[in-house]
Amino acid sequence: MKLQGKTILLTGGTDGIGLRLARQLREKGAVVIVTGRTPARIAAAEAEGFEVIPADLTGPEGVEAIVAGLGARPIDVLVNNAGMGADHDFRVAPPVSEDDERTLWLNVHAPIRLITALMPTLRARAEAAREAMIVNVTSGLAIAPNAGAPVYCATKAALRSYTQALRAQLKGTGIHVLEALPPVVDTQMTSARGGAKLAPEECARQILTAMERGKDEANVGMVKVLQAVYSLSPALARYVMLRF
Repeated sequence: MKLQGKTILLTGGTDGIGLRLARQLREKGAVVIVTGRTPARIAAAEAEGFEVIPADLTGPEGVEAIVAGLGARPIDVLVNNAGMGADHDFRVAPPVSEDDERTLWLNVHAPIRLITALMPTLRARAEAAREAMIVNVTSGLAIAPNAGAPVYCATKAALRSYTQALRAQLKGTGIHVLEALPPVVDTQMTSARGGAKLAPEECARQILTAMERGKDEANVGMVKVLQAVYSLSPALARYVMLRF
């Protein structure tokens, strides 16, 4: 896809991977509308010149706020990037059900509801411009789970499955469906975690490249290795990741 002149809605675009991707998309000449829920980050993104729709996507009101904020404006690309994780490890402490519900809503329900709400405008843009795109950001953990984050892994696996089925449904419509699978990226969500982390700028660059090339999947960084291992032995991939 040629990104210049495209209007792009990017959720979770005031921090982390989303903010870096928003900047890189704008450098390509796209008009980028981002969403966010933290006032300070919203103000910072607006100071950079981005239009921000305030929306908390951990509940249905956030989806409604985005749809209302867009109004009748046509959207060429929807990037479902917003996501979160919740502690859910019985070896450490009892899980907090409310945190699990927020994670389920943000990572699964919100992307599906946004796609459903914006499908008419995406179809219209695909007919008018002969191309439109949906980008769902999942995770390498959608391929094989980590034992310490079962709810997060489950939500990303659910969105991966939905994305694959959606791609089959939209074949031939002009709406391309891309799944981006990042590894551990150096963001606020992973700040308490040690080990190697991919820079968010590099993660965003690889996602953008996949968008431009019309790829079905963007296996980012070390996820390429995980995908290769999984293709040879799903059991081995699960064994490794459950101990990661």
